[in-house]
Amino acid sequence: MRGILLHKHFEKRYSKLPKKVKDAFKKRRNLFLEDTDNLILGVHTLHGEHRGYKSFNVTGDIRVIYKEIGREIFLFADIGSHGELYS
Repeated sequence: MRGILLHKHFEKRYSKLPKKVKDAFKKRRNLFLEDTDNLILGVHTLHGEHRGYKSFNVTGDIRVIYKEIGREIFLFADIGSHGELYS
């Protein structure tokens, strides 16, 4: 069974998101738990500063940065717009 841990930075940023984005995140999180390779998520490997992490889409501009830290255990490290995360 897959599990998710939340980094304190993720929790802080998530708490500031509008309800509409939080609702979209919950749907994508559930989809992620069912199938981490679902094409709807747009999962891709990150490079540079975020080497070792992956990202998936929540909305058109909101992304989650995560990494697998154990067998079927994922750490959600950050959430935010493309500009907030990669600038």
